[in-house]
Formats: sequence, structure tokens, C-alpha cells
Amino acid sequence: MLYDDFKNSIKALGFENSEDFAKYIGVAPVKVLTWEDKGKIPYNISLIIRLLQGDKSVLPVESSVDKLIEECLPLASLLEESSSFPHKLEEMFLMQKKLNDDTNGKNWELGVNAFNKEISWLRCIHMEVSELIESTPWKHWKNINSKPDMDNIHIELVDIWHFLMSYILQETNIPKAVSLVNTHCIYEPLEELDVLVLIEEVEKLSYLCFAVQTGNMPLFSAMERLIDQFFRACKVSELSFTWLQKLYIGKNCLNKFRQEHGYKEGTYLKKWNGEEDNVVMMAFLNNFENITFDELYEKLEGVYSKLVAKANAKINEKASTKTNKNTKKKS
Repeated sequence: MLYDDFKNSIKALGFENSEDFAKYIGVAPVKVLTWEDKGKIPYNISLIIRLLQGDKSVLPVESSVDKLIEECLPLASLLEESSSFPHKLEEMFLMQKKLNDDTNGKNWELGVNAFNKEISWLRCIHMEVSELIESTPWKHWKNINSKPDMDNIHIELVDIWHFLMSYILQETNIPKAVSLVNTHCIYEPLEELDVLVLIEEVEKLSYLCFAVQTGNMPLFSAMERLIDQFFRACKVSELSFTWLQKLYIGKNCLNKFRQEHGYKEGTYLKKWNGEEDNVVMMAFLNNFENITFDELYEKLEGVYSKLVAKANAKINEKASTKTNKNTKKKS
């Protein structure tokens, strides 16, 4: 099907534009640009259009039905899964608002926390982008053959997501936030990681943040572009929206746990038996498919309480040894 015929067909089907149609069938809107450049659209897309029009004559002969089903199953699965995205987004935005209320105080949306400390969500994104890049073998002078730390790359993307959601909530409300983000969540993650492409995509997040901070980009269009760019980074890093959501709940739970165990006061122990708490949290997510927020918190509490008890025992042992030495010196 030629691209001009495609545009006429989707308008007749009730779609406002080609991007809306692409989102409806689960194809990244950027794909539309390649169709336009070539002047025609792929066979399977034209087939979907004809079927939506009710034209059953386009169905292939029986020998190729299996191939057609094989091509369409991922799309059908993605569309079915995406129907739950608005609910999942609303849940995440509500969780993020509560976390921000608890850690920064009410009215943090004004850009200042309860301790009169300035909040810069865009700067937070810069810093997390740097940490993500550090998880890749980007250095030309050191460990050039090392493998990227995919678990930590995904964790850093989730941290960026925390701050991006906070920035969106600072500028709008939860229903509007869900509406802004929802259409960007329908994508299929790439199956092979290209480190250079990933670095390029996450650096673009920083560039966009700089553009907003320096007043070189309108706020609303910047928000839309930041959201789009974030999910591009997720796509090239093999991070699906479903796994992003699961990781978000895990990291949100860990952040709450940290705050309630002395993180702000500087007494929290981030190393758990030689591993960062992030790693322990990830292990629980990997080992328990449908673990809830409360169940994860309970498991973290179980590990951490033993860790604190062990650390206190060492402190008491050292204090006791010191007291005995002082007693012997006096005698």
C-alpha cells in the first residue's frame, strides 16, 4: 500500500493522524517517518488496515496463515498488555507522590522541601544518567572489553523514572500525567544491546534537561520530549514497560525502607553482607514473580534486622574489649 493511500485509509477508519494509528496497533510513532520516506507501508500494516475495514478477501491462502499468525501474535499480546498501562501508571504516580510527600514534606511541588532545600528534579536526572553511563564500558583507557552491568543500568533507569515522574507531577496533576505518559509505554524492547546507542540515548535526556534549565525549550514541549526520550532509552536497554513497573515498585519500596531506617540521618547501612541494598532488592524481585510492595518490605526488613544486630554485636564487642583493656591498665 502506498503511503498516500494509507493516510486516506486511516482517516476513513476514524484516526486523526498516522501517529495515532501507529500507537493503536503498538508500533512506535517514529516508524511512521520511515514509511513516509519510502512512500509505502509494510505488508503486515496494510493487512491490518484492510482487516479493520472488514475486507476478508485479503486473507492469505491457507499455507501462509501460520506465518501471518506468528507475525501478529506479538502485536496482539502487546495490545492486550497495554490495556493495563493507565492503571499501572496511575499506581506509580500515586506512589511517587506519597514518597515525595513523606521525604520532602507537603508542597514539595513548589520546588523546596521541608528543610528549605531547593529541589531540582532535572539535575537529579543528570546525575543518574552519569551513574548509568558508569555501568557501561565507555572508557577507552580502562576495562575496554568488560560487559555492561545490565541490572544496574535498569536500576539507574528506574531512578531516572522516579525523578522524571516527580518533575511531571511538579508541573501537572496525576490524571494529566497518566495521559501524557500512556501513549509512550507501548513499545517492544530491543533484544540486543548496543552500548554506544544506549549512551547516546540517555545523554539526550541530559541535553533536554539542560535545554529546559537554560530556558532554551518551552516547558510543555520539553516534558513531552523528555518522556519520549526516556522510553527510547528503555527500549534500547532491553527494558520493557512491565519490568520497569516491577522494578519501580521494588525501588520505591527500598527508598521508603531507607528513609525509615536512617538514610536521611546518615545511619543507614547501604552495604548488606558485602552487596549494595539495590542488589539484594533485585534478587528478591527475580526470585519472586508476583511479590507485592508489603511482602518485599517485609523481606528487606528480615535481612536488614539481622545485619543491624550483627553490626551492633561487633560494636558492643569492641566496646567491651576496650573497657577490659582500660580496667587492666588501671589495676
